[in-house]
Amino acid sequence: MSNRTKKKNKHFRHDVVPTGKKKKHQKLNTKYKTQKATKSSIKLCMWDFGQCDPNRCTGRKLARAGFVSDLHINAKFKGVILSPFGKKAVSPEDKEIVQNNGIAVIDCSWANLETLPLNKIRGEHERLLPYLIAANPVNYGKPLKLSCVEAFAATLYIVGFPELAEDLLNNFKWGSTFYNLNSTLFEKYTNAKDSTDIVSIQNEYIETCLKEQQDKLDAKEDEDSEDELLMENPNHKYSVRHHDTESDESSNESSNEEKESQENDSNDEDNEDSTHSLENLK
Repeated sequence: MSNRTKKKNKHFRHDVVPTGKKKKHQKLNTKYKTQKATKSSIKLCMWDFGQCDPNRCTGRKLARAGFVSDLHINAKFKGVILSPFGKKAVSPEDKEIVQNNGIAVIDCSWANLETLPLNKIRGEHERLLPYLIAANPVNYGKPLKLSCVEAFAATLYIVGFPELAEDLLNNFKWGSTFYNLNSTLFEKYTNAKDSTDIVSIQNEYIETCLKEQQDKLDAKEDEDSEDELLMENPNHKYSVRHHDTESDESSNESSNEEKESQENDSNDEDNEDSTHSLENLK
């Protein structure tokens, strides 16, 4: 090895990544960007009224992660808007609208919904979400009280983008619970044709749940009534005791009468025997 080569090796910097490894690292970055672009291939937006707790707000968390963009209050949105003023329910019929123009939600507090200037929100495709059960920690188990991420995911499931819905829910520890709670409904909603079918499926499901609940209550009432029948009635107990006392007294009286009659009979027998003896003596 020449002295010139030794000098080059002395000046070699170990903190510099070799050219081959650097290219490989760039490829990994490119691959990651492609995956991220796939996740956000459908436009997701929200009107943020700043009423939610920033530490719990799922919409803000998605915005920080780059999944969701903020909209100005007067901005017009061409995609599906999840709004309480919607006249139709989200259905698979909206798939093309979602794919081309995206989904927008209103990020606000349910308690202050009536005080918001929702009439300023403009769009052509306002929709309502059908009956679904919330899994978020704030409103867990409550029907229709969905968070932003649940609203986005529900729409994606219904119109036919389940993988994108899972990508959103995977950002939260409880995300899979939302699907597990509503898996039966999602399967039915995805097979619907339009908003009318969605509403029919919803009403049928609610009716079935109410019937099952009533059946459980009726069964519980029957069990309680059976338990009451098995309990000892104090009045009945008293009457039984009273009857037993009377029967005991009557039995005692009859036994005494029998004893007296037996004694009389024995006396009569004694008298008869003495008489015979007397007669015999004669």
